[in-house]
Amino acid sequence: MTAPAPIQSTSPLARDVTSLHGVGPERAAQLARLEVRTVEDLLLHRPHRYEDRRALIPIARLELGRPATTRGKVVAHGVKWYKQHTRSIYELILDDGTARLHCRWWNLPYMEKHFSTGDEVIVFGKPLALKPRTMDHPDTEVVEDGEEGFIHFNRITPVYPLTEGLPQRWLRSLIWRTISRLEPQITDPWPQAPKMPIAGFGPQLSAGVQGETQPPAAGSPPPATGFLSRARAVHMIHFPEEDADIERARRRLALDEFITLQRQILLRRKNFMAKAEGIPCGGDNHLIKPFLARLGFKLTEAQTRVLRELRQDLSGPLPMRRLLQGDVGSGKTVVAAGCALMTLESGYNVALMAPTEILAGQHCRNFTHWLAPLGVKVELHTGSHKPEDRQQPAEEPQSPPPLHAPRSTLHAPRPPTLFIGTHALLTAGFDLPGLGLVIIDEQHKFGVAQREQLVRKGRYPHLLVMTATPIPRTLGLTVYGELDISVIDKPPPGRGHIKTFVRASDSLPKIMAFIREKLAEGRQAYIVYPRVEDTGQPGVKAVTKEFENARSALAPFHVGLIHGRLPSREKEQVMAASHAGDLQALLATALIEVGVDVPMHPGCSGENPGGPSAPQSDGTDHRRFPHRRGRPQTARAGRTARPAAKRPAAIPVRRPGHRPSADHASPPTGRRCKPQNSVAANVSWR
Repeated sequence: MTAPAPIQSTSPLARDVTSLHGVGPERAAQLARLEVRTVEDLLLHRPHRYEDRRALIPIARLELGRPATTRGKVVAHGVKWYKQHTRSIYELILDDGTARLHCRWWNLPYMEKHFSTGDEVIVFGKPLALKPRTMDHPDTEVVEDGEEGFIHFNRITPVYPLTEGLPQRWLRSLIWRTISRLEPQITDPWPQAPKMPIAGFGPQLSAGVQGETQPPAAGSPPPATGFLSRARAVHMIHFPEEDADIERARRRLALDEFITLQRQILLRRKNFMAKAEGIPCGGDNHLIKPFLARLGFKLTEAQTRVLRELRQDLSGPLPMRRLLQGDVGSGKTVVAAGCALMTLESGYNVALMAPTEILAGQHCRNFTHWLAPLGVKVELHTGSHKPEDRQQPAEEPQSPPPLHAPRSTLHAPRPPTLFIGTHALLTAGFDLPGLGLVIIDEQHKFGVAQREQLVRKGRYPHLLVMTATPIPRTLGLTVYGELDISVIDKPPPGRGHIKTFVRASDSLPKIMAFIREKLAEGRQAYIVYPRVEDTGQPGVKAVTKEFENARSALAPFHVGLIHGRLPSREKEQVMAASHAGDLQALLATALIEVGVDVPMHPGCSGENPGGPSAPQSDGTDHRRFPHRRGRPQTARAGRTARPAAKRPAAIPVRRPGHRPSADHASPPTGRRCKPQNSVAANVSWR
């Protein structure tokens, strides 16, 4: 694919927005806040919604609270002042022969200059009252002949994102004039791209732009699914003639963005492959073999296959950039441990970054249990835990070795170490010499810049990112080619079957009784709430407020409390008590969504964790509640939370005393629930 010719500085689309008539320094500064600096930026400043203003409704037929477009003649207007001339209301009364409409503007006395008695005015707004019919701050236009015609009314009207001081009508008029004048000069940046078959763009995509540039026969309508030219797409995204035009234009412009981004990523990958030199981290099996022998269980075929893929990348000439995907409990952690051992066998350090201190501490315990008998040192580095020997890295190099340095100089001056931590690994004072591999757990919790910041602590180290359920960002990374992908597509054998039940709020006493029954059998449970403290939002419970209620409902069983605002020491004490079985039930927030590893905690009941921004109340951004080993077994709620919605609660059950093998657990349900005013339960019988 050849790149399009760069836009010349004399191109009208590349000129500054001040070259347009009516755009002075003040307006240009306002547009700059919207990242509109050139004419092309203006044409690509897309509406965030549309209003159908094609049908004029008589004033007498206006409905309360329903947006509508109407038309009438000004019969009276004026300004009324209040409070010693400090507050005002301007009122405009329209009459169309069927009824009268009162339009009001608060504290905008200058509006009186825009209208005169007898003017014919078109109004779009939402009636707030019907006796008399009243609209506050409606969108208006005086009917008069002009070159702009009805660009604000009698059409599907675009509504744009704005900034302070920038009127909607002014911006809409400017875009209309600009498109009318410059549409013929908008060219297709990828003239050959539309000829390629791309899924989802319609059966006539292969016809390419020629299908749009060649006019149809006289009298025949344009093809409904034909591929648009870029110029036509820009016109239709702003001023569509039909509702279907909006989606067609959006898809055409999205394809341009996709191709541009794909090309940039491929060029970046090409430059990376040309400059980067892979660190040989294939290992010699002197650690992996005893590690696998001590595990106590055999790796599945999927885990073994993925380990082979990782070894091939670690031994290759280029640094590994790979995503490890697998459902919760499929064994990603044990695969990551094998990958880390390959690097440690080769004499290089490994860094594993997790999003929370609880998860980092859990990884440290697990990896220490696995690797300490093999003589591998594991260090934990978080905001509240910094090893003393890492405070003054006097023996470590203060800067990375030169690019021409031999590989032998990249090795750490001390035995290879596995560093496990949170964002504290990113701090400037924390050096990682001889870094051969970076592992990111729950990678969707981190940004690309954070990931790159950790990778840059070494000289082109290998990178392995792990996630249980890819979100659109993860899918984008893999589709666009920045990361290769390995999938653990089969869970370990013997997984239990998960059942999800949704119950109304009035069934909560029965659910609590069910939890008490299971606690009496020697099991443990989680009770999850959406918020830490009560914010006054109706229908959304807070964990601190409900703690006493839960203790009373579950007495005499011991109930603990944990959330993200507790000090680190208190969180560690609560989790230690939960591990030891001293707590039969644990009230928590979304903090437990990642990293909870308590094998005897198979039960979870989550109450109405809906409501906007509920997951953020704990200082994290947890959009799901998947169950992993010891993690609450919950149905997954939709990404867009509804006010006062109930996120599913889960109550999975196993035999008393059953402890699953390391990193092996029941697979997720895969069901998505968004019930209103309800609770849910997952049950896993073992």
